[in-house]
Amino acid sequence: MPKNSRACLLAALLSVVAVCGGDAVARVFPFGPRHRAVNDLANQFVPFHAHLWDLLRGRADGGLLFDWRAGWGTSFLPDYGTYLSSPFAPLVALLPRGDVEYAVYAITVLKTAVAAAAMAFLLRRLGPGAWWWAAVLGASYALCGWSLAEGTYNPMWLDGLIAFPLLCLVGEWVREGRRPLLGPLVMAVCWCANFYTAYMATLGAALVLLVRLAVTDSFRVRTLGRAAVTTGIGVGLAAPLLLPVLLGSRQAHPGLVREFAPVAGTDFLARLLPVTYGFATPAAFVCTAVPLLAGTLLFRRDVPGRERWLWPGLCAAVAASMQWGPTHLLWHAFATPNGSPYRQTFVLSGVLVLTAWTALTRGGPPVDRRAVADGTKSVAAHDAPAGVLPGRRAVAGGSAVVLVLALAALPSPVLTPWALVLAGAGLAAVAGALLLPRRGRYGVLAALLVTGTLLGQAAATTAYADRERLVRLDDYPPLGPEQERRAAALAATDGWPAYRTDPGLPRIAGNDPLLLGGQGAAYYSSHTPAVLTATLDALGGGWTSRGRNLQGLDNPVTDALFGVGARWRDGAVVRTDTRLPLVTVRPPGPPPVYGRSPFRNQELLLGSRVYEAPHAGACRVGTEVFLWAPDATGPARLGEREVRLLGGRPKRQAAMVSLSLQRTPGLRPSLPGPGELGCLDHERLRAAVAALRARAATSVEVTSSGIRAVLPPGGGTAVVAVPQTAGWRCEDAEPAPYGGLLAVPLGSGRTELACSFRPPGLRAGLAAGAAAGLVLLFRVGLRSSAGLGSSPGLRSFRRRGRASAG
Repeated sequence: MPKNSRACLLAALLSVVAVCGGDAVARVFPFGPRHRAVNDLANQFVPFHAHLWDLLRGRADGGLLFDWRAGWGTSFLPDYGTYLSSPFAPLVALLPRGDVEYAVYAITVLKTAVAAAAMAFLLRRLGPGAWWWAAVLGASYALCGWSLAEGTYNPMWLDGLIAFPLLCLVGEWVREGRRPLLGPLVMAVCWCANFYTAYMATLGAALVLLVRLAVTDSFRVRTLGRAAVTTGIGVGLAAPLLLPVLLGSRQAHPGLVREFAPVAGTDFLARLLPVTYGFATPAAFVCTAVPLLAGTLLFRRDVPGRERWLWPGLCAAVAASMQWGPTHLLWHAFATPNGSPYRQTFVLSGVLVLTAWTALTRGGPPVDRRAVADGTKSVAAHDAPAGVLPGRRAVAGGSAVVLVLALAALPSPVLTPWALVLAGAGLAAVAGALLLPRRGRYGVLAALLVTGTLLGQAAATTAYADRERLVRLDDYPPLGPEQERRAAALAATDGWPAYRTDPGLPRIAGNDPLLLGGQGAAYYSSHTPAVLTATLDALGGGWTSRGRNLQGLDNPVTDALFGVGARWRDGAVVRTDTRLPLVTVRPPGPPPVYGRSPFRNQELLLGSRVYEAPHAGACRVGTEVFLWAPDATGPARLGEREVRLLGGRPKRQAAMVSLSLQRTPGLRPSLPGPGELGCLDHERLRAAVAALRARAATSVEVTSSGIRAVLPPGGGTAVVAVPQTAGWRCEDAEPAPYGGLLAVPLGSGRTELACSFRPPGLRAGLAAGAAAGLVLLFRVGLRSSAGLGSSPGLRSFRRRGRASAG
């Protein structure tokens, strides 16, 4: 087996062993009783992968452009481009749907392994060196703290971990003037897989390219031009996905806006060590072999001065840029993230690994830099002898650098005793391995020492992060028999599109309709439309994450308005007869204008008064008591009925809740804080629904991205029970909002409605992608023609032709 392949395979194997070993030590799913259902992993990634399973198996309500399940119907292409466009995501369909958590875990481990293999391949491509060292350093990159602490529960980010070495490889092709077709295609795949981290990886690869140009004497303006063209074409090819994602973000409900504040320098340094954790600090750990080797480069006099200083200088510059406000914004596309503010940390880990490899691979025979600069020769590991390992002086200097960094981190509260123990043991092991002879049993011992350091530190960091996440982050119920029973009951009751089936309460995660089935209001995404949040808020809905994580609303009036004919409640599916079809026709007149009271807003959208005000704090007997207390936290009681509220704007808002029917005259509810009471008269609600049914659509047909309905004659306004997000188009009429819902004014003779959805930016993205494809083909064709015209064989043929003619 070629040494390059051996290096890639060993790197992948080491990463799998470390991740799975650490999870097993922590007794975390799938190796123990502790679950992984925390934060966005439970709220977004597992449900979205479950929905992808449904899409791939043809069982979803909707298609690639539109999703009928969550948020009462939302644009799906931006969500796909944000959470599911990785080439690895379709692998979820290989397992049963009930095993979606296993599938997401397997994909996470696979991405880590591929990142390790990609970095190992890049290292062997950059210079000569022992294949097992390339494997260990490649795995060190994939097992960095960012990957183990952040990427493991944000698996979409791991595509950026893979993208960095791939884009650095593209930079090498650009520097050498090679691969004009493959380079832009790799760029496009990386940006499609996850544009967010691919953007960071592109910035990092650009910095690496600049250093490579400087140290190889190949700095040319035309090279920078090739890099810009390659990047532009690659991003252009990804535009059909990128533009809808960008516009979806602009139309989303605004999240938390924070001012960036750098962490203490001691905390930054502490996170370079194993077995540390912190949500708002950079997870910069890499195996101790990496900073040790990077430090030795400063003390290697046999390495040219530019290489000796530029690579460590790049590491320092990237680290410093993470702590300065303007460059922090640059790394994050000019928007401070809502969560962890150091999402670019994997780039720092990558440049540290490249610096470590440079320290290992210099000191061999000189390379013809002029030939490399002209593109006629490349530095390939299999063509060049291995470099000379750092000597005693360099190892001592590198060890001193690591010790100084560790000592400077001692005041940090992030530091743990195990961090110092493992860092010290790893430093001794790797330093000893570097000083051992290279051949025979000593070479094997050196490999075991370095590999053991990597596996021990990475597995311990994984286990520690597993335990800390469950303590510090929000966690949710893992999937199990109860959830499977619930999903089966919802599927058995499903009557879409005749009516919606709401997955109901208690909530499992932020996207229960995607995870459990049915069609509900619950929805959580970076692209939660502002109009959806505003509509649900006006009608008494609840939310967390400052309005982006929308909760289902269990209310008879909203159930009627949105055609909910069945919902999960109290351990079973219950049906209701007070529901409307998806399309109703309202009388001519202005649309409703919402006010502060959700009770009145529901009545405005329904077109009838169905709530009574309480008298002396108590509702009339026979009415259902509803409470709207968005900022209250605690129990609310009416008789024996108790409901717990969790509110407190602007972070979260408690939904309107039912306190049960009023059965005792004058009985007042006990409230945890200020709130408003509404007394629902079910007889009035039935009468209002009956009146609207008389003017409802007689036939409704939904498609993967549209809806058609047959309407009664008479004119008015056709109202579709779906939020009017940007992208809806209707035949022969311009949609007009009606209380936040999609609506179309009708002429007196019009009896049909046909509307379709196209995500904003899709058409422009397709045009940009086509243009980028044409530019790529023209560029490759032009280069091929130029190469053919200057080939030695063609010149010889022409000379022979001229001689024959003479």
